Amino acid sequence: MHVDRKHVRVGVVFGGRSSEHEVSLASAANVIDALDKAGYTVVPVGITPEGRWLTGGDPLRQLCDAAEVQPQIAPQIKTGNGDNPNSLDRDEHDAWALLPSAAHTPQLDTVDLIFPVLHGPYGEDGTIQGMLEMANLPYVGCGVTGSAVAMDKLIAKQLFAAAGLPQVHHAVVMRPAWQRDPDRAATDVEAALTYPVFVKPANLGSSVGINKARDRAELIPAIDEAAHYDRKILVEEAVPHAREIEVSVLGNDAPIASVPGEIVPGHEFYDYAAKYLDDTSQLLIPANLTDAQTAAVRRMAVQAFQAIDGSGLARVDFLLDGERGDLYLNEINTMPGFTRISMYPKLWEATGLPYPDLVDRLVQLALERHADRQQNRTTREA
Repeated sequence: MHVDRKHVRVGVVFGGRSSEHEVSLASAANVIDALDKAGYTVVPVGITPEGRWLTGGDPLRQLCDAAEVQPQIAPQIKTGNGDNPNSLDRDEHDAWALLPSAAHTPQLDTVDLIFPVLHGPYGEDGTIQGMLEMANLPYVGCGVTGSAVAMDKLIAKQLFAAAGLPQVHHAVVMRPAWQRDPDRAATDVEAALTYPVFVKPANLGSSVGINKARDRAELIPAIDEAAHYDRKILVEEAVPHAREIEVSVLGNDAPIASVPGEIVPGHEFYDYAAKYLDDTSQLLIPANLTDAQTAAVRRMAVQAFQAIDGSGLARVDFLLDGERGDLYLNEINTMPGFTRISMYPKLWEATGLPYPDLVDRLVQLALERHADRQQNRTTREA
């Protein structure tokens, strides 16, 4: 699909009501910069942690300042000032500022496409995707179903199992049951799994709320912390001598997979700090795998993407048993980080698709999927 970039206004939405708010700001800075360099007209749209929408001036800088974000997570970019012609006409503090002019006044300017650089709940879970489909706006990334399914790691596991994809043994703890009788819940986990285990919120990303537990003394506080973020807590058996392998997927109906990469964490595992706050982790691209392992992980990444009805992009994470060579699908992330040290763009760059071209391709895929969706009838044929 040919795109006249200079006539396409891309609304980049970032921040949001999520514990991954600061990660979103760092990702957005890079996406905005790449879109600007590609020739698109960029409209930055921020969402505060309280859910207030900022659609005028320099919302990225406002949110970075409010969050007291450190320089390494908030690169300096130019997004304009209060007189920025690329901003929406007025500072509407709700989602409807993005919608067609009929939503407010005939003078309200609109965007042509939305790039939701939002990680976690209220951005990556199908909520904003549903709002954009109600407004009939094209947007980058997976649709409502794919986004919602991927965000809920337990439901995603059920679809992966139906697709025959290998996964580690796991158990689920519901927050009400945990609060009612934590000892009984811990006993049930121990009956189903063998230590060590990883404990994580079922609906979150960026390693927020994830801890490793080697015994009950560590399991109890790990579940307590995860329960602060979600009502559903996932507990998974650790893979012996695990190697963390990641693959980037790009496309709609015919998705393709990048070369795989490997993360060697600077911490005991790839936690939030290792991902975003320091440079102690090593990113090995391409991963040191056999040809057969490389082919298998790329094939499984596409299968996982198709299992959730993915579109646009996703990063698929695997665990490789360092001794036996067994490969396990860990999870899929439908809006992976776009920071300077994020794997998703780095893997595509190593595959031959530079960052600016990658962002441009994502915009094209969004427009292609939107054009396809317009074939759907919304009224009953007489």
